[in-house]
Amino acid sequence: MNRLRKPTVAKGRVGLLAGACLLFLAACGSDDGVSEVTLSVLAANPASHDGATVATEGVVRHFEEPLHYWVEDQDLNRVEIFPHEEIAPHLGERVRVVGHFEYSTTEGRRLTLEHVEPLSAPE
Repeated sequence: MNRLRKPTVAKGRVGLLAGACLLFLAACGSDDGVSEVTLSVLAANPASHDGATVATEGVVRHFEEPLHYWVEDQDLNRVEIFPHEEIAPHLGERVRVVGHFEYSTTEGRRLTLEHVEPLSAPE
C-alpha cells in the first residue's frame, strides 16, 4: 500500500535551513564580482581576465622615464597601475589592489584602480 506521508515540522525546518545555507554561500562567493587573482596568474594568462574586476597583491614600484607604476611579486610578475596619482603615495609598500584589469598585446597588463589597501610599510 502506497501512502503519502505528511511532511513533519522537523523535515520542513531542515529544508528551510538547507535553503538558507545555499543562499548564504551564493552571496559569500560573489564578493561584488571581484576575482582574487595572483600576479603570477595574471602574468601567465592575462587574456582570461581581460575586462574583469580583480584583486591582487604586490609591492608598488615605479620607473621615471616614461613614468609608470606597477605592482610586482617576488618573481617579478607585474601589472601596471593607473591612475598614477592614486598609487604613487604607496611606493615601496606591499598593497592589495582592486580594479578593472585589461590586457593587450601592444599595451601589456594594466589595472585601473578602484581601491588600494596598504598591507605593509614601505621597504
